Amino acid sequence: MNDDAHDTFDVDAAIAALRAQLAPRIATTPDAVLVGIETGGAWIASRLHAEFGLAAPLCTLNISFYRDDFSTIGLHPSVGPSHIPAEIDGKTVILVDDVLYTGRTVRAALNELFDYGRPAAVRLAVLVDRGARELPFAPDAVGLKLDIATNRRIKLTGPDPLRLTMQ
Repeated sequence: MNDDAHDTFDVDAAIAALRAQLAPRIATTPDAVLVGIETGGAWIASRLHAEFGLAAPLCTLNISFYRDDFSTIGLHPSVGPSHIPAEIDGKTVILVDDVLYTGRTVRAALNELFDYGRPAAVRLAVLVDRGARELPFAPDAVGLKLDIATNRRIKLTGPDPLRLTMQ
């Protein structure tokens, strides 16, 4: 494979696997709050929220100001503010992201989330776990697990249709 080649993955199958892993948790925690990390995690959370028919409104987090890597990624200008219309104090929060890699996005999301309240528990659901953590986070639910070289990137584009590629 040359440097310009892209592998494509079945997003619907990965979301179905994620949904199957989350279903028992949702069944036992009907007041769970789904929170998607902008932007890819929010797209996935939106799909899951609709499929589960949760009572609590869908929430989204903008973690821009909690990132510790501004110098390498910069701020993404199209990401809006966080939107947390649900009460999270004492609730189980299911935090949804598209790709789990170093763990820095999860750390930033937890910092932002706790500005809105103190959940009873936070569960992490990711579409893709690509390993190679720098921080000690592990997902509770995973749609697709990949072991890829650190110089490769996984990218979710969307929202309609959602496409997952490796570059």
